[in-house]
Amino acid sequence: MERCDALIVGGGPAGSTLARQLTAQGRDVVILDKKEFPRDKVCAGWITPAVVEMLRLDLDDYGAGRTLQPIHRFRTGLIGGGELLTDYGAVVSYGIRRREFDDYLLRRSGARLLLGEGLESFERVDGEWIVNGRLRTPLLIGAGGHYCPVARRLGAAVGTDEGPVTAQEVEFELTPQQAAACTVAPDTPELFFTPELDGYGWVFRKGGVLNIGLGREAGGKLGDSVAAFTAWLQQQGKIPVDIPQRFHGHAYLVYPQRRPRRVVDDGVLLIGDAAGLAYPQSGEGIRPAVESAMLAAGVIEAAAGAYSAAALAPYAEQLAARFGARQAAPSALPWLPARFKRALAGHLLGNPAFTRRVVLDRWFLHRQQATLPVA
Repeated sequence: MERCDALIVGGGPAGSTLARQLTAQGRDVVILDKKEFPRDKVCAGWITPAVVEMLRLDLDDYGAGRTLQPIHRFRTGLIGGGELLTDYGAVVSYGIRRREFDDYLLRRSGARLLLGEGLESFERVDGEWIVNGRLRTPLLIGAGGHYCPVARRLGAAVGTDEGPVTAQEVEFELTPQQAAACTVAPDTPELFFTPELDGYGWVFRKGGVLNIGLGREAGGKLGDSVAAFTAWLQQQGKIPVDIPQRFHGHAYLVYPQRRPRRVVDDGVLLIGDAAGLAYPQSGEGIRPAVESAMLAAGVIEAAAGAYSAAALAPYAEQLAARFGARQAAPSALPWLPARFKRALAGHLLGNPAFTRRVVLDRWFLHRQQATLPVA
């Protein structure tokens, strides 16, 4: 039976970052993913300088033959309302395509890759995990996103009352005619919140590629919201009328949660979206995924091969120290009528100072938070 020091389920940014850290520690790591790479991934697709720093990305190397769109400005507002342009006068993020970005990180991880193979079975035998009947490992890491089977093993109530955010997105290469009909500037992502403030839509042009999407709290008819948003964008002359009709969906949990997922047990832990770490206002999952992987790598190294739940418990504690309390507090204004929420949203999102300092700096760019030190 084949053996490895750690088996990571999921080859996204969380899994590949942890694999790179563990291989640097001298460990034999296997990444198992049901998809072949490169593969498409639902995501608006940008990374902040903090992510670039933590991943030690060589931008010249990465940008050779891949999409790397510098972002200098943002256009924001309410869907159906007014807009504000916030110009930073410098690069504050980079647009990427997830099919390229994830594949790049995966290939440089140093792990052995088992792609196109899902997690079919896993059982605990004599203190180790037997995976798919042929892989044996003392440490199993769930990095397979919201629906990760390892998260289910730890008790995640996927599809019940976790309260995920759901999103739909389409990304496609513009034809010359579509490019001429698209007024979105490549260095300026456009972000428009729903009137109920329970989500937002985006349109982002990355060179010759256009990404359109919308995410909101579960409960409403997402497809209707996406259709209304794209129709509004077309009415505003922002996007061409002949965009692809098929949008792709996914779900994720924001941090904190009303029912926090258990993230460690004997010989197992969760990272990235499997642990439910997306930022609550923006839904960004890449930076929390990278940071969770870095924290996990330190705890795994300190455990020195003894991966009991007690030995891995500091990982959960470090998540709380980094991201705050894991239990979500009740909504502060559950009684506020919808029309007042809309009025308040319009007032705040029409304020240039609030938009820059809160919406963009804090919610989307997280400029107030220092990066984790890279080992």
